[in-house]
Amino acid sequence: MRTYGNREELKAEINKKFEKYISEFDDIPENLKDKRVEEVDRTPAENLAYQVGWTSLVIKWEEDEKNGLEVKTPLEGFKWNNLGDLYQYFTETYAHLSLKELKEKLRENIESIYIMIDSLSDDELFKPHMRKWADDATKTAVWEVYKFIHINTVAPFGTFRTKIRKWKKIAL
Repeated sequence: MRTYGNREELKAEINKKFEKYISEFDDIPENLKDKRVEEVDRTPAENLAYQVGWTSLVIKWEEDEKNGLEVKTPLEGFKWNNLGDLYQYFTETYAHLSLKELKEKLRENIESIYIMIDSLSDDELFKPHMRKWADDATKTAVWEVYKFIHINTVAPFGTFRTKIRKWKKIAL
């Protein structure tokens, strides 16, 4: 996993990967948002729903902790060792939205993550044990908050961009 020297580097990398990822949906017609192709495991709507789901969780974890609430990671009723159910929840919660709505929601989430990054001190962002939710989410590993942000933005934007490009090659 990439390390970052400062918050501006992190935000720049998120922005770069996000813009490449989100632009892939510009030429997908709305009537094909739920089209399934055998070679790709997610439809365009499911692909975006996954991103909206995870970015929403990162925002929720931080907001809940700041509000003094007990944070359940990954989400109340879901366990890290059974993420398939969580992915299905993301699909059920978000995939019914139009591609335009999904893209807007994801863009709003990314803007909220930028605000979150700017609201954290360097220690809170880059040092371990600065957030209870981050410590509770990884029982054996020690992850700083920036790693959770990276793993739920930069990393999947690259992976899922490849998936949507493959889908487009087959379906369009």
